[in-house]
Amino acid sequence: MASANGPSNHSATRPVFWRDPRMPQVELRYIDDGREVGYAPHSHVQWSLGAITNGESTFFYRNEQHEVQAGDLVLMNPDWVHACNPVEHSPWAYFMMYVDTGWLTRLRFDAGLLPENQWQDLATAVIHERRWFDGYRRLAACLLTPERPLLQKQTALVEYLSALMHHLAAQPALCPAPVPARLQQVADHLNTHCLEDVSLDDLCRFSGYSASHLVRQFKQYFGITPHAYLVNRRIQHGQHQLKAGTSIAEVALNMGFADQAHFQRAFKRLVAATPSQYRSK
Repeated sequence: MASANGPSNHSATRPVFWRDPRMPQVELRYIDDGREVGYAPHSHVQWSLGAITNGESTFFYRNEQHEVQAGDLVLMNPDWVHACNPVEHSPWAYFMMYVDTGWLTRLRFDAGLLPENQWQDLATAVIHERRWFDGYRRLAACLLTPERPLLQKQTALVEYLSALMHHLAAQPALCPAPVPARLQQVADHLNTHCLEDVSLDDLCRFSGYSASHLVRQFKQYFGITPHAYLVNRRIQHGQHQLKAGTSIAEVALNMGFADQAHFQRAFKRLVAATPSQYRSK
């Protein structure tokens, strides 16, 4: 991973990850030339905030498509399926910030923006206002500069996100259609048993749905099929283990993949980076 030493001498096409164990609530990713970087639909357990720094891309978010360009911010709620990919043959560069959901929930609650200390999804998907983009770039520069003291980095993070959360609180409230109880039970079952060999027959018996109805309804509410959902959860667990220093071969085995090559292909399809790029220091 990229440590607190920041973006020194890396290939423009290679994604770089910044993490600091003293600030476990935030992780930063950036790439200078993302023309060949593509994502399959996926989700994160964290709340995510991206900044397009060059070029333009297509942002798929739930059932909507947004055309975004340099100077725009994209926002992703936890567990909302999305994919952001460059326009063909066009330059594309971006930052992506992943913020721990529990930490951000508490920040919003303490600021009086939530009635209780429980996550609420944000309605806004794209921000075009330049002041928020410029503020993001200043925050990213602060985090990536090794000479900046820890207190300054922590303060910059809290100040920027607090101001942004107040701004977003003025937007219309989000009232998504509730997930049917049986479908939510299927998702919960996949969350609990994602490292096991779950079959579609198991899920049909568990839910009472036919195979075709289950796949169709699950994709309607969660944006991906039950199998893609399970693989996405495995990759999320794999990211956690890689950050903890577990070897790639061991993570592949722990996550239930047939072999290391299979794990690497799935990881790159969803993370747009290889496991070694993600865990490298």
